[in-house]
Amino acid sequence: MIKVRWIDGMKFYAVGDSGHGVLLDTSPDVGGDDTAARPMEFFLFSLGGCTGMDVVSILRKMRVKPDEFWMEITSERKSEHPKYYTDVKIVYHFRGRDLPRGKIEKAVDLSQNKYCSVSAMIKKFANLSYEIVLHQDGG
Repeated sequence: MIKVRWIDGMKFYAVGDSGHGVLLDTSPDVGGDDTAARPMEFFLFSLGGCTGMDVVSILRKMRVKPDEFWMEITSERKSEHPKYYTDVKIVYHFRGRDLPRGKIEKAVDLSQNKYCSVSAMIKKFANLSYEIVLHQDGG
């Protein structure tokens, strides 16, 4: 069970089954104090965490260890309420020496098309695309 408790203003504190919690807030123009991330941002945080953990797990099994791995996620939302996401793009960045493009592409593809449940949910209502960028060091 997830428990979400109102603090004050537009601030909420959410605690999950794991016992870990997060603070949520919004911008001053809609009554918030701008002290924490917005609820819709958490949705994209979840996407990045879900697919990122998949990719790292798959690459470990393939014995591929980039020096750095990060994602940049951009999105578009409807202009009218409910303002849900209509387009989401993930750019996967990998930095390292002699990175095996084929294995990295396979890991990302498996995450996007088999394992990541957040990606699967987003695909029900939005266009989800991705790109892979390799930053090769030396070699």
